[in-house]
Amino acid sequence: MTIVKTLAEYQDLNLPESRGFIPTLGALHEGHMSLIEPSLQQNDCTVVSIYLNPTQFNKESDLESYPSTLSEDVEKLKQAHVDVLFLPDYQTVYPDNFAFRVTEENLSHRFCGKFRPGHFDGVLTVVLKLLNIIKPTKAYFGEKDYQQLRLIERMCDALYLSTEIVACPTYREESGLAYSSRNALLPLDLRLNVAPLLYQTLLTNQTLEMKQKALEEMGFEVEYLEEYEGRILAAANLSGVRLIDNVLL
Repeated sequence: MTIVKTLAEYQDLNLPESRGFIPTLGALHEGHMSLIEPSLQQNDCTVVSIYLNPTQFNKESDLESYPSTLSEDVEKLKQAHVDVLFLPDYQTVYPDNFAFRVTEENLSHRFCGKFRPGHFDGVLTVVLKLLNIIKPTKAYFGEKDYQQLRLIERMCDALYLSTEIVACPTYREESGLAYSSRNALLPLDLRLNVAPLLYQTLLTNQTLEMKQKALEEMGFEVEYLEEYEGRILAAANLSGVRLIDNVLL
């Protein structure tokens, strides 16, 4: 696996045109690895980026508490036979200091965007920059972050980007809890016994109001629980850790 940190280093690589790309914040888990598998199968070259993007964190405390496991991440990517790891710093990604940014005026203000102002400006801007740097044929995103997935798809359509956005099914722990780097911040008993109840509750044949009441009685602080595009989307805090999930109706 080749590791590059600058735009010039990446541009000097002689990579095939058929490239798959998985952008990440690091703290890699099985959910990330499930995105890498189809890329390896569908492309001549697979590129993964690790960049803890500060512009998508609306709370400094959330950024500071985000897990960082770079050495373990590098080993996982090597074992998965990833071709290139892109490890940029802030100056490489934001030479303009975030003076130019992508803003979406509709979906980004709902759901997660309502509770995390500015979050999707940071997400869309960094994804656009990375797509322009990597120039992938296909880029892979999980359906767990459904709102993010739809915004990225719409951005690529609106800006006429040639990259195909590939949606991948949510990858779950044995308990049903959707894989997330934030899961590591949960106390073990809550991760094993309470956090999975978010997914299980979304699957029940109840009204949205009943689902929300049940989650609150279990100790979740529900931010939103709504229907959208044939799915039920939810975000809830458990012991200060923010969890999101969605299921098909």
